[in-house]
Amino acid sequence: MHNQLIFHVFDSNFNSYLVLLQSRKVHFSRKTTFQKKQRSTEIKVQPSKMTMMEFFGCTFIAFGPPFGLFVFTIMHDPLRIIVLIASGFFWLLSLLLSSILWFAVVPLREELAFGLVFSVIFQEIFRFFFYKLLRKADEGLQKVNQTEGPELHVAPRDITNKNIMAYVSGFGYGIICGAFSIINVLADMVGPGTIGIHGDSKYFFVATAFLTLCFIFLHIFWGVIFFHALDKKKYYMVALVVATHMLVSCLTLLNQRTVNRAEPLYLASILPAYFVMLAMGVVAFFTAGGSVENIKSAISCCKSSAKYEIE
Repeated sequence: MHNQLIFHVFDSNFNSYLVLLQSRKVHFSRKTTFQKKQRSTEIKVQPSKMTMMEFFGCTFIAFGPPFGLFVFTIMHDPLRIIVLIASGFFWLLSLLLSSILWFAVVPLREELAFGLVFSVIFQEIFRFFFYKLLRKADEGLQKVNQTEGPELHVAPRDITNKNIMAYVSGFGYGIICGAFSIINVLADMVGPGTIGIHGDSKYFFVATAFLTLCFIFLHIFWGVIFFHALDKKKYYMVALVVATHMLVSCLTLLNQRTVNRAEPLYLASILPAYFVMLAMGVVAFFTAGGSVENIKSAISCCKSSAKYEIE
């Protein structure tokens, strides 16, 4: 995003100066004309410290917590990494079909709601395809574990515990979704440029980062709920996943300016999205076998370990 204001000024010797106002800094590009000689001097614009700080801040907001989850729960296991990458590939396939449909329907290209609705539908369809693929591959994964288990450090519980595979597949969906959602925004965030010159909201970058984080966690929770629902044939939970996915995605339409709305309604989309995220987290927790007793035990263990460290 480059916002520029350009002025022409002349000095007493009729030297022409091009004044470029960009990123709240003034840069001079001199063009001197004397008889048949022409000389130009240009100054390269470097990203300011403010834009770099905003870039790293929004990056850590969006990908900091997911990176921590990846390090502590996935990185040490090669099988989980394979499932993670495969899940992300299926999300890319859904994006490809959504793009083809958007490109084919020319009259509705300018309607964001049209592309958004079908994007959600394709994502959930390919989530189902990936579920079927994992269930078909269970037998093969068990054979790999029996043959190469000690060398590959493939834990049997990764195969037998279907909630782990659901978590990893949802994580892959969320990471690739978050990357495609914010990567172009991060590229513009580096600068040079200052958001807001043309009336844009100064909260655009931060709001995008928080929504990206929300969608990453939502895909993790949706993956756990979706896989469990299909295993237990609880199709109302599948409908819950699709409905909440559609709801949160449609809420992001409030972040655009329209003829009747001069300012984006970031809070109107972020707050409900995080409320849905917390609700889906609770559902996923109990779906995976969690209970109130587990929470109490975890809290008591933390207190006892802290007491031991103090003593």
